[in-house]
Amino acid sequence: MMIFDHSSMISVSMFSVFIFTFGACIGSFLNVCIYRIPESNSIVTPGSFCPNCQKSIPFYCNIPILSYLFLKGRCKFCLQRISIRYPLIEILTGIFAVLLFYRFGLGSAMVYWFIFISVLITISFIDIDHQIIPDIISLPGILIFASSFYFLPEMKLKDTLLGILMGGGSLYLVAYLYYLLKKQEGMGGGDIKLLAMIGAATGIKGVFFTIFAGSLFGTFFGILFMLYSKIADSKLKIPFGPFLSMGAIIYIFFGEQLIQWYLSIITT
Repeated sequence: MMIFDHSSMISVSMFSVFIFTFGACIGSFLNVCIYRIPESNSIVTPGSFCPNCQKSIPFYCNIPILSYLFLKGRCKFCLQRISIRYPLIEILTGIFAVLLFYRFGLGSAMVYWFIFISVLITISFIDIDHQIIPDIISLPGILIFASSFYFLPEMKLKDTLLGILMGGGSLYLVAYLYYLLKKQEGMGGGDIKLLAMIGAATGIKGVFFTIFAGSLFGTFFGILFMLYSKIADSKLKIPFGPFLSMGAIIYIFFGEQLIQWYLSIITT
């Protein structure tokens, strides 16, 4: 945790604005990934375009957050409404960039976790839209985030390897047992690979925390969704990826404290 004196607060605040702006720009790129990857389209070319009229968006209409406000949430050419989710993802990514800066300082840990959270954001919204977690993200992600022992002092190589095995293996076992009992798939392979990726980054403790927190979030929001939509079908399909991602992100910021708090309760 970073500690600042009064003389440095102004410069830190200004740098926070820069960090937020950078994060929002990355969020704009994540919007491209979320839209194009499920369609197997390039995330590089062509440049940004309106999905309604297909016209290219000039750079001055593609400024994160601000362009949405200036254009009042509509395409400059066809005046079709632009989903508010685009600026919200940009804001969300910018906020996480700032939070990581204050939590870890400007260094390798911050960069590592920012890339990790950016991947989780991309996976979560693709899962929400299509109920898939593309292998093209999760499988390379396992390899990339297996470098956690290099960037994070608390991680060792054995923690990374055990995290991958426990993350992928635990959900695979659950999915296999469910199939034996119900003779149908209850959990997609994408969730298994996602948790293996999370395990590569956070280790065994992160895996258990993520499963526990993700299950709580999934149950809570699942009940809310059923009440709101008045659907009482026990077979209602709700993507689990976003809840696993939420659990992993909470672990990054508060995992150790919450684990210690929980252990202090059950041991007293």
